[in-house]
Amino acid sequence: MRNLSACTLPTAERPTRLGEFDRFFTDFVGATARPAPTRLELRLEGGDAEPVGRDLAARESACCSFFTFTFTPDPTGTVMAIEVPDRHVDVLDTLARRAETAVRARG
Repeated sequence: MRNLSACTLPTAERPTRLGEFDRFFTDFVGATARPAPTRLELRLEGGDAEPVGRDLAARESACCSFFTFTFTPDPTGTVMAIEVPDRHVDVLDTLARRAETAVRARG
């Protein structure tokens, strides 16, 4: 059984993965919402947004099992939701800040 609070991504690779998230936020996220402390919603924009998001989510879930990623189509595109257990809200807070910064920079 996997430890649900584990992150097995080697420490040396974490800055690279964070950079991938930053590029994803900059290139494909048009808006963010935080309907609950444990849930971040990203409105995706662009034809490649969902496949790129799914790839990133799959790789992140493989090493950090506490993340849950879902993709929901809606009339304006796709919403990518990222959820974590209460004990990992600080990790989600970091992603949310970075996503919001990228969205603001896009204008």
